[in-house]
Amino acid sequence: MDIFKLIGAIGILLICIGILAKKRALQDYLYILGGLCLELYSVHIQDIIFIVLQFIFVASATYDIVMIRVK
Repeated sequence: MDIFKLIGAIGILLICIGILAKKRALQDYLYILGGLCLELYSVHIQDIIFIVLQFIFVASATYDIVMIRVK
């Protein structure tokens, strides 16, 4: 198996676990880790739409964590 497919699969699993997590901060951290894994995979396959999507996904989860900490 290609290492980047494995990284992508781990990213999907982390995001799925984040969806099921009950704590919001934990969800965001899992989303960020999963999103970064999928970002690596999307750069590897050179899919610009997926690259932009993952960047926005990770940025929004990061923003959410920052806003939680500010409150």
